[in-house]
Amino acid sequence: MFGGKARTPGTERPPADLPDAAPHGLSGHLVGFVEALRARGIPVGPSETVDAGQVIAVLDLMDREMVREGLACALLRRTTQRATFDGLFDLWFPAALGERTGADEVEIPRRPDGEVDILELRKMLAELLVADPSGERTQQLQQLAAQMVEQMGQYRSANGPSFSAYQTLKDVQPELLVSKLLAGLAAGVDDSDFGSEVARRAARARVKEFRGTVEAETRRRVAERIGRERVATYGVQRQAEDADFLRISENELAELRRSSQRLARVLASRLAARRRRARRGEIDLRKTLRRSMSTGGVPIDLASRKPRPGRPDLVLLCDISGSVAGFSSFTMLLVDALREQFSRVRIFAFVDRADEVTHLFDQVTPLDQVTRRIFTETKVVGIEGHSDYGAALEGFAEQWPDAVTSRTSLLILGDARTNYRDPALDTLRRLADTAKHAYWLNPEAEKSWGTGDSAAKRYAEIVEMYECRSARQLTAVVGGLLPI
Repeated sequence: MFGGKARTPGTERPPADLPDAAPHGLSGHLVGFVEALRARGIPVGPSETVDAGQVIAVLDLMDREMVREGLACALLRRTTQRATFDGLFDLWFPAALGERTGADEVEIPRRPDGEVDILELRKMLAELLVADPSGERTQQLQQLAAQMVEQMGQYRSANGPSFSAYQTLKDVQPELLVSKLLAGLAAGVDDSDFGSEVARRAARARVKEFRGTVEAETRRRVAERIGRERVATYGVQRQAEDADFLRISENELAELRRSSQRLARVLASRLAARRRRARRGEIDLRKTLRRSMSTGGVPIDLASRKPRPGRPDLVLLCDISGSVAGFSSFTMLLVDALREQFSRVRIFAFVDRADEVTHLFDQVTPLDQVTRRIFTETKVVGIEGHSDYGAALEGFAEQWPDAVTSRTSLLILGDARTNYRDPALDTLRRLADTAKHAYWLNPEAEKSWGTGDSAAKRYAEIVEMYECRSARQLTAVVGGLLPI
């Protein structure tokens, strides 16, 4: 669409043409792009959309990167949204339509029998990656990626021909070029450990960048066949706040760690607003009806109950085993950031034994180090090391009988998978009856509760259980549940 010639079989299009799916020209296309951003968790309001329209009206539409940066300035509020924005921008404003062509097109080397010469291709790729960054080098790498996708990435699916980034790169294996790139980048650089590490990171970054170029080209070609909306649902990086806790990647979990303070501020503001409303007191129905006697039964003068000041206690009991460790660790960090909102916060962790870990949050420590310290400095793992909710609940109630009182709000985190062991329902019932509030946050989908070794439905009969599969869902649930 922008930035160079393109062709589809049998037709030629000028570069500035909009895709056929745009219902109302450029304005309709922009609205569709904004809707796609919203669908991927990026909040874009009417004012930002108007700003984007004004940006489009004054920019040179033939300069694709200028359009990208202009729309990013108008539509984005946080830098963490940029990766998702770029993925959707490449789908809604593609660099070309169909197979890319160009005057300086890079040709893939082939053997006399017509097959791709993998060794020569690796050599060509290594030379381009080692070269100093420039506009010409970037264009050549993009052309090489396009040629590789076209000639090496095609396969036939159930719905017809398609393209695959894995199919494109499986024989080339660009990661094998890191040593060659390292030798080229290290030339003329000092031989110290620092210089070697800088060259090593630069080599890996360039290989990763080329892999991303191939993946972007693959998404563009597939989107032309099955539709960009469908590709956007699985081919564009999601916001870390929308990532499923049970399938979250290391990069997404790291992003959540960085955003924990921001989410904590959001929750703190919600709690403060609820606390301000609570200070007014609830309507006292009996007093209001008595006052209405002087107005013929019409409740004109409302009477309110006196608010009860004082901040409650909060106790977290968290399963940190297996795949739920990321969910529990992030929630512990999030709630610890809200410590000033409560009179006291106590945090307990368990696998098959419970132990208090509150003291580990007293210092400013990265989340991954907190998790590591829980396993090395506390006694949360017994002999077997498998999740045992029954043993953990009974041990918690026995060793810390004063932790849960009538002023305590108990928050349990875990998937309730007991490995077919005794769930200790009576112990949980005693804790729930003692606590002022008791809630259970489960990172599994509700449809999976009660399947296999899950005792979620049995626990849900005693304690209110809520599905919390992502940070966004967790923030909404916790913001409504935390006591004031």
